[in-house]
Amino acid sequence: MENTFIISNPSELCYPENKKKKFREYNAKKDDYIQKRVRETYKQMHTNQTVEFARNRKAYWTKFDKGRMTIMEVLEKLNELVDESDPDLDIPNNFHGFQTAEKIRKAYPELDWFHLTGLIHDLGKVMVLFGEPQWAVVGDTYPLGCSFADSVIYHNITFNENLDMKDIRYNTKIGMYTEQCGLENVLMSWGHDEYLYHVLVNHKTSLPEEALYIIRFHSFFPWHTSGDYNYLCNDKDMAMLPWVKEFSKFDLYSKSKDVPDVKSLLPYYQSLIDKYIPGIVQW
Repeated sequence: MENTFIISNPSELCYPENKKKKFREYNAKKDDYIQKRVRETYKQMHTNQTVEFARNRKAYWTKFDKGRMTIMEVLEKLNELVDESDPDLDIPNNFHGFQTAEKIRKAYPELDWFHLTGLIHDLGKVMVLFGEPQWAVVGDTYPLGCSFADSVIYHNITFNENLDMKDIRYNTKIGMYTEQCGLENVLMSWGHDEYLYHVLVNHKTSLPEEALYIIRFHSFFPWHTSGDYNYLCNDKDMAMLPWVKEFSKFDLYSKSKDVPDVKSLLPYYQSLIDKYIPGIVQW
């Protein structure tokens, strides 16, 4: 597949700059319900996400023994989930999937795999419905086993109780890694990105590698938005970065309280599921 975009920065054309500034506002002092909920979610995440924790959760969830469901069945289940880390919206998560997919479809009509990626990118959040706390599922991701970059949300007020910060194996810039080791060799904070990536690989999806990279790292904002952690990246990661960055525009700026007509969209997206992720999936 050629890594070329059909439209030059189409999302820049769709979303004016003044609208962009309304998203991802994290206010450590604001006391409205959503901001307090977001702060508490990140506090729990940044306290409890350690190398040991992430390794244990990965081993637990990649047994793929929690349920057998189609992609569409999981989408329906996300009607029950409101993301507690999201400061922008307070609506069920599956609507956001359709919003993202439709914006991508409008800008890149020929890339059907990209449309489907937009639809399913958050399906790993189904872990919440299987009992996992939201702080171990939602929100921005970041590497464990090395020091935490300043660009990680609430960096200065939420990591003080994380045990890895007191461990000399993990609290330096390079930590337990070597430079340019590649993100595939980095232990990320456990969450929905990593989980869905492993689910799809286990299912032997025919989605292209660009899609799998987007799914695995779309919440890694310190990397694709702030430019941190490049010292861990190899040439492959940097080649994939433009795809992750482009997807992020649609993921973020498609958010709206206007819910799409999901029923009318189902036949098209079911055809993409049948093409790329057919049948029953093991979760």
